[in-house]
Amino acid sequence: MRNPSANTNAKFRALVAALFFSVAAGFSFYSSDLGVMVHSQARKGVPASRKARSKKYSAFPHDAKAHQIQCASCHKFPSSNWNKVRVGATAFPDITDYPKHESCLNCHRQQFFRGAAPVICSICHTNPGPRGINRHPFPNPREVFDKSPKGQKAESDFVIGFPHSTHIEIVTARASQSVFRNVSWKAATAAEESCSVCHQTSQPQGDGADEYITPPPPKLGEGFWLKKGTFKTRPLGHSLCFTCHSADSGIAPAQTDCATCHKLKPQQPAADFDARVASSMGITEKALLDSWRSRYSSGKFRHEWFSHAELSCATCHSVETMDTTRPETFKVPVAACATCHATATSDDGGVLNYEADKRKADPAFQCTKCHIAFGQKPIPASHSSALPAPAK
Repeated sequence: MRNPSANTNAKFRALVAALFFSVAAGFSFYSSDLGVMVHSQARKGVPASRKARSKKYSAFPHDAKAHQIQCASCHKFPSSNWNKVRVGATAFPDITDYPKHESCLNCHRQQFFRGAAPVICSICHTNPGPRGINRHPFPNPREVFDKSPKGQKAESDFVIGFPHSTHIEIVTARASQSVFRNVSWKAATAAEESCSVCHQTSQPQGDGADEYITPPPPKLGEGFWLKKGTFKTRPLGHSLCFTCHSADSGIAPAQTDCATCHKLKPQQPAADFDARVASSMGITEKALLDSWRSRYSSGKFRHEWFSHAELSCATCHSVETMDTTRPETFKVPVAACATCHATATSDDGGVLNYEADKRKADPAFQCTKCHIAFGQKPIPASHSSALPAPAK
């Protein structure tokens, strides 16, 4: 006769075994699905929520897809401080302050309340936090912003779309506030007068004895050191543009049409510029550095050098085709330089000949007469073709 207790224990063990195998089979089934899901997530990359947390919120990228909206959505014209940033006769209605908090909160409420010093607040504030009231200067006007710690390092997301072709025939004589007048580009004096409305020699040496922007080393010799009068100035902000494009004149584009002039910056080509060279010279002026960084031809060309200063701007620059949103249109063709710097032979004094001959003799030779960074590269076909053919 069987023991009832033993029979019960056998049934219990059988039930436990069945339950174990069921769980094991189920785990095997779901672990397979789990593996597929994990592999799928790995292929898709990090979830969007995690990507958002890894974003750099210490800067505002205008080129981000979510930020490519109407300028007026954030920037209100004019700012309440327009007559405090510029004062007296220099003041005019303008956007001179950061957008209000509500422009950011709709999308970035979570970032605004993250920690005691939210990173996102550092875009505008020097001391981010609930009690931080001090702010960086707004990028406009640049003469104020460029002198600030943030301005010294800032790089704009924009280029200014300025159509030279539509401004060649119409120039304002600002000093006399006269009516528009036609300018003939066939007359060199009129052409220079036209260009000089916006472009003057930067830090001219003039009749002064000190030719360098910063003190050079004692044993410089024939070495390169940046000289005064190397660059031409260009409008830094709205002041010059708003002389014509104002509410009083009614000339389009209006002051409120930001996107007409401010275009997202395209990929920039390499420039004949070396930041280490500029740093070694103690060059810190932001406007000057910006000009140097956009030297797509010769990084050493000096506008004030007497033989250069005598030339019309149109001798080297194709002003009518200049498109400020397309950097390649600013490149000066070497043929303009060859007019003076390419001769029949090196013995005739042509520096282009001399350096080309040196490179042919020694591939490691660096062209330093005109170039900083480009001098290490192979001689381009444009330079070779600018040299006169050897005499037969």
